[in-house]
Amino acid sequence: MTTLTLPAAKDVRDMLAGLLGKPVAVLPGDPVTPSGERPASVAVYVDPQMNVSALCVMDLGLSAYTGGALALLPPGGVQDAVEEDGELTTMLTEALHEVVNVLSALFNVPGAPHSKLYKLYAPGEDLPGDLAEMVAAFNRIDLAVEVPGYGKGALSLVVPGGPHTA
Repeated sequence: MTTLTLPAAKDVRDMLAGLLGKPVAVLPGDPVTPSGERPASVAVYVDPQMNVSALCVMDLGLSAYTGGALALLPPGGVQDAVEEDGELTTMLTEALHEVVNVLSALFNVPGAPHSKLYKLYAPGEDLPGDLAEMVAAFNRIDLAVEVPGYGKGALSLVVPGGPHTA
């Protein structure tokens, strides 16, 4: 099986800025690992044979901020969902689904198998054990992302395979 290469931070920034219509800031960051104390969304991408080809892991904040910015929701309400409720509304989850669907394009580069969004686990949803193990994989890029007007969050892109090369 051909493994995917990780996108560059600039590619992630350009994709999010184009999607959200805002000058998103993207810098190296810490790994995102879903836990009870730090809920995170996990988007699962698959290749044509339905093998998991990549994961996109976003902390609760970035999950809400990207979804809120895409849906043009008022920043205050989106921030309340994060800080007070600790979970995404149905509308934020639906908007996040669209964000991670568009992000699949980051993995669809010449020579790589086509990847498509298979499933989105919203922050707080239980992950199957094999996906939870894959989130801890070494082949990843970890980013800190700021969505202007909304806030800062964290994003990790993970592909199966060998050591982290980006």
